[in-house]
Amino acid sequence: MFLSVAAGNAAPTNNPDLYEEVKLYKNAREREKYDNMAELFAVVKTMQALEKAYIKDCVTSNEYTAACSRLLVQYKAAFKQVQGSEFQTIQDFCNKFKLDCPLAMERIREERPITIRDDKGNLNRCIADIVSLFITVMDKLRLEIRAMDEIQPDLRELMETMSRMSSLPSGFEGKERVNSWLVFLSYLVYFFLSFQAST
Repeated sequence: MFLSVAAGNAAPTNNPDLYEEVKLYKNAREREKYDNMAELFAVVKTMQALEKAYIKDCVTSNEYTAACSRLLVQYKAAFKQVQGSEFQTIQDFCNKFKLDCPLAMERIREERPITIRDDKGNLNRCIADIVSLFITVMDKLRLEIRAMDEIQPDLRELMETMSRMSSLPSGFEGKERVNSWLVFLSYLVYFFLSFQAST
């Protein structure tokens, strides 16, 4: 049944026009333009795939952060090559080529991986929270409040707030000191629980 239909509608197989290469460009400038658009398209699609892989827990946080940071840098360089009267924003580019990558667009808008916390605009609040928590912990110690369940939560929150501030260097002495206090308190809790279990 299908054989007769295919045979009746078949085009001549030796048509030389079918073997001719179709070129998208007429000169080197146009070729460069299409290459640049292809690179931008590939970066955006790769970023979308990376976001999905991270959501599905297929990559670790460290791998994701490194790859996403690298892709954001590549995106900025690739978009500068394409940006002009035809594509003023990345959204124009996505609309023209029907590129549906909402997760990648979110990363591009935020200009950072999802694992890196943003303290832009919240720097003063972070500083105020750190000072407040530090004073709270010091006051509890001065009032001789030694209960682990009263000191440890404030210390943990102090550490988390300090970690949110990207402007603090990784080897900042205050952060290391608070972390050593947390480790020490965790060790004491573990030691106390093991001692109770053995008696």
